[in-house]
Amino acid sequence: MLRTSASRVLDDSDREEVLRILDADPIANVFVASRVRAVGLSPPRLGGQMWGYGSRGELTALCYAGANLVPVNAGPEAINAFAERARRQGRRCSSIVGPAASVELLWERLEPYWGPARAIRWSQPVMATSSPPKVAPDPLVRRVRPEDFDVVLPACVAMFTEEVGVSPDVGDGGALYRSRVAELIRIGRSYARIEDGQVVFKAEIGAVTPQACQIQGVWVHPERRGQGYGAAGMAAVVEQALKHFAPLVTLYVNDFNLPARAVYRKVGFEEVGTFMSVLF
Repeated sequence: MLRTSASRVLDDSDREEVLRILDADPIANVFVASRVRAVGLSPPRLGGQMWGYGSRGELTALCYAGANLVPVNAGPEAINAFAERARRQGRRCSSIVGPAASVELLWERLEPYWGPARAIRWSQPVMATSSPPKVAPDPLVRRVRPEDFDVVLPACVAMFTEEVGVSPDVGDGGALYRSRVAELIRIGRSYARIEDGQVVFKAEIGAVTPQACQIQGVWVHPERRGQGYGAAGMAAVVEQALKHFAPLVTLYVNDFNLPARAVYRKVGFEEVGTFMSVLF
């Protein structure tokens, strides 16, 4: 491990500086920024730590260390510092995710200690739109209500398993995942088309800041794929996101998921960057 200036654990006294860095790239940083704006930087509330690189008043890079390890604006020196802290602490995260260049360098430093990974998604296009959707929204896509939870949960589990490669029920029996699904429903950020007690299309708005919001968990029932439900459903969610949450809507997708990328482009999303994910 290369010797470098040390990182430090940040707290609420660093909030203004942290938000300055996060707001410089509202698309790439929407997940971390949403957490900081919602709960601050105290580790118990944050559900992890925020590491900073640079002295107080001169922060240049961050790394969110919670369920995910997420580098922010991190060049080689900052990555070295974050990797050293992560190595000493031991792996507590289920993934490393963020801008591809930073994640690749961080994984290069950590792989000898944390490897092997269960899966690596080397290229995940980041897409964004600030315009009304280019296709007609599905009028039957609506906000999911609390009484829909038992209908929507199996679709959420299917999406997660298909996307990540393992069931969210692994470990704690799915309690944490069910809690997150319920929370997004409760705060009005879960959308679906439900017919005869079955989810046809669903998606959630998982992160929100004043600048941007991020769509996640996009899923169409396997028997209804290729019939236009994905594009119309995404158009409906984008319309609602622009109306109620933020002026910019973003998401990221695996590069090999060509059908999904085509749907997002049809709706009006454009590729604006690249993420990488290392899954454990």
